[in-house]
Amino acid sequence: MNKLATMPSASAAPAAPASPAKPALRVEHPGVEAMRMFLRNPAAIAGMAMLLAMLAVAIAGPWLHPADPFEIKAAPLTPPFSEEAWLGTDYLGRDVLTTLIYGGRATLLVGAVAALLSVLIGITLGAFAGYYGGKVDAALMKVTEFFQVLPALLFAMVVVTLFSPTLVTVTLAIGIVSWTGTARLTRAEFMKYRGLEFVRAERAIGARDARIIWKVILPNALPPLVVSATLAIGAAVLFEAGLSFLGLGDPNQMSWGLMIGSSRQYVLSCWWAVAFPGAAIFITVLAVSLIGDGLNDALNPKLRER
Repeated sequence: MNKLATMPSASAAPAAPASPAKPALRVEHPGVEAMRMFLRNPAAIAGMAMLLAMLAVAIAGPWLHPADPFEIKAAPLTPPFSEEAWLGTDYLGRDVLTTLIYGGRATLLVGAVAALLSVLIGITLGAFAGYYGGKVDAALMKVTEFFQVLPALLFAMVVVTLFSPTLVTVTLAIGIVSWTGTARLTRAEFMKYRGLEFVRAERAIGARDARIIWKVILPNALPPLVVSATLAIGAAVLFEAGLSFLGLGDPNQMSWGLMIGSSRQYVLSCWWAVAFPGAAIFITVLAVSLIGDGLNDALNPKLRER
């Protein structure tokens, strides 16, 4: 009995050393991860640098180089790198550098506002079509198809001609004819999200449709829409340049398209008046395209793993 009493029990066995606790995994916010991926994209950084340079020249240029873009500066057809005009003069004797700086303001402003207008129209119609479906979807998609089959340039020309060519009418015309792609993309995103569990949970607790559309589904559908909005800016810049080239821009506001259109007959003897604004348009659209590609890679989880 004494031996049995003195035998060590299993509960008295020395405990094994505890393994060190593993550090908790740190979950990175999707926005921070997307920004990190965007900053690691050399092409996107180059596009951002080019676009910021264009914006800086357009915004600060008039203060650093105050002048009237329509003023006759020197003899007509003065070549570039001369004392009278660094970038030469056009067929009227206007300074190409001055017109380039002031023209960037109008072109970039019209492109940005027109792209914003087209994105707002497209997101609004696409959100209602994708969320409600049924007759609402059918009716809104018929409207979208109507605008999609219209010749965009011809319709914009008619609008500008009817309401006089000003920056406001040009901006409205571009925004009205270029929203269909965003609407279809938004509709597809809303149709994908409207049946998921977190949306059904919002409906179950009595959330209104407006809250579900704008505060629940839209934030989750934003990544492809942000990319679409970025690319819309480049398309709007080209659209404005095309209208100004055809003489349908605001004649009282200098723009890059107006510079090219007014000097197109003198392209052989005054190539610089066409080449410099053309290069500005090319750099701007290229910069926006590079930024859009970078955002697409950063915001797309499948591409983020490459």
